[in-house]
Amino acid sequence: MTHQPVTPTRDTDSGASPLAPGEKPSLGRVLRDQRKVILVAAVLVVADFWILIQLDEWTLAGCIAGGIALGLLNHLYTEYWLLRLLSAGELPTRKSLTMSTIARLAILTVVAVGCAVAFWPAGIGLLLGLAVFRLIALVMTTIPLLKELKSQ
Repeated sequence: MTHQPVTPTRDTDSGASPLAPGEKPSLGRVLRDQRKVILVAAVLVVADFWILIQLDEWTLAGCIAGGIALGLLNHLYTEYWLLRLLSAGELPTRKSLTMSTIARLAILTVVAVGCAVAFWPAGIGLLLGLAVFRLIALVMTTIPLLKELKSQ
């Protein structure tokens, strides 16, 4: 069995497609490519408010929605960073990947823990929203990769 090179094609599940020659990475491009993840985040926020407002837990609903929003911002920024990196034609070093990830996650952690402490005890919902969104985003980005590997 010989290994065939992967040619860039449009990924119909995630909506991502390779940059056209000369196309620069942009926030609009990332938003278009990640529209399914954005839609899932919006559905999670609506469901969060729908359920928790009926229980008269406005602060908890807002904190969970804030966690989902933080997770979405982290996801979109990571996608934008990767798109910029790939469009530049650079091969990232392990050190650059590690440093960028540590910096991004440190900022996210400080903001999330700060908000959780400020709105305690409902603030713990922010960490819950962040974790739930991260899990769902991970599954949504893994499924197309598994389908691609299976088709090869």
